[in-house]
Amino acid sequence: MVLDLLMIGLAVTLFPLPVMAFVLVVASPQGVRKGLVFIVSWLACLVAVIGIVVLFTGGQPPAPRSPPSRTAQVVTLVIGLGLIGYAWYRRRRVLRGAPDTDGAAERTSAPGGVSVRSAAVLAPLLQPWGMVGAAAATVVHADLSDAGNVLALVVFCLLATSTLLAMELSMVFSPERAHRTLTGLHGWLKRHKEPAVIGVCLLLGLWLVSRSLYQLTS
Repeated sequence: MVLDLLMIGLAVTLFPLPVMAFVLVVASPQGVRKGLVFIVSWLACLVAVIGIVVLFTGGQPPAPRSPPSRTAQVVTLVIGLGLIGYAWYRRRRVLRGAPDTDGAAERTSAPGGVSVRSAAVLAPLLQPWGMVGAAAATVVHADLSDAGNVLALVVFCLLATSTLLAMELSMVFSPERAHRTLTGLHGWLKRHKEPAVIGVCLLLGLWLVSRSLYQLTS
């Protein structure tokens, strides 16, 4: 479970779409405040998902090969296949030269286009819910009586938020330098967004499929 959560958390924090939106949020007037609201909303979604799963399981993992355990593994398999399919779909769009449809992040670039309220709304809208769903299916196996499992859940939330936290802190301690760096990062991500989305989804999808198939057949 721990390794799976680390892999999912890494994929979430590297997913480019929320990162691009967050750059525009913190670069706007009162960006540090809006960025903090974005992060709090982002974390609240992660904590809420984990809390719902823990409430369902009672903090005790299901027995191996039991119906709940098998169901969680099947859900993980389906999500993994879905991520692979999404990567294939994005790749086909690139090859066809289809127009970019990821407009939520770019709409925040208009002057005055982002407010504190919209920053709070953007976070859940841009959260990669397929990956968060995979994390939820993994958390089914968490044993809250084990301090290591509890630590893994905390680390997952922090890891999945680490890129946003790093950008927020850079704007707090060195705003001018951070603004230049983040502007360059946004430009780079805009040019390389599709390969990044495809790569992250494909790699995580392959990981989830291989892990769930191994668990289902062992």
